[in-house]
Amino acid sequence: MALSRREMLASLGGLALGSALAATAGRAMAAPFDQAAPAFGWTPRKLDPAACARTAYAGYWHEDYGCCYGTFYAIVGTMAEQYGAPYNQFPFTMMEVGKSGISDWGTICGALLGVACAYALFWGRKERNPMVTELFRWYEQAAFPAFDPGGAAKGAPGPLPTSRSDSVLCHISVSRWCFASKIAEGSKQRNERCARVTADVAQKGIAILNAKIDGAFAPAGKSESVAYCGECHGRGKTADDTKGLMDCKPCHSGSEHTQDKFRNHPS
Repeated sequence: MALSRREMLASLGGLALGSALAATAGRAMAAPFDQAAPAFGWTPRKLDPAACARTAYAGYWHEDYGCCYGTFYAIVGTMAEQYGAPYNQFPFTMMEVGKSGISDWGTICGALLGVACAYALFWGRKERNPMVTELFRWYEQAAFPAFDPGGAAKGAPGPLPTSRSDSVLCHISVSRWCFASKIAEGSKQRNERCARVTADVAQKGIAILNAKIDGAFAPAGKSESVAYCGECHGRGKTADDTKGLMDCKPCHSGSEHTQDKFRNHPS
């Protein structure tokens, strides 16, 4: 039976499609969730904490990218400058999202997020989590800022007041400093404070990284409040309803500052 022109074209189109599908099937297709490099496959490199603190400080101010970019670049960007690939293939501007507690939400301090993300390029959670815990616990207890850029100050020169946040949250860390220092959140001094905290966190984060590479890293334990509250609210306990390792006191101390201010705040 003779084929019409339309039927002939349709037949040829089907053959072409079949050939294309066969060629595609013959090539190796990436499975879902595959990646080009092995998981946590980059090699960590030891760095100079003091030099990288200065890089973190400058990174905070670079294009107004902020704290997360500053600490991440101080680690991975320094490796890129010193060793090239694969470190120089990372899109560093991605880390700008962590500024001000992730897009101005005041959640995790972006400086901490930047270091934790850098660790995650090299180690999976079993090895990385104790490093993050060490860094975060130190942050809760430290009086910030300690770093002083001297004549390189970009926001406000000279000494700044310090405060302890007892929290890894940007909201609490900044608010407590502003309350203690009587300096406004929107001031140049507060920006300078956070730039210096970025340097402090990078320096501590790199000290932990170097110790890990040397095999000398020793993880920290739980805070006193987490251990105490966990006796009832921990996994498998009487009230198994709490998750996290943050110091409990800033949000659950029962002080006048942690009461229900939404409904009962003075008008």
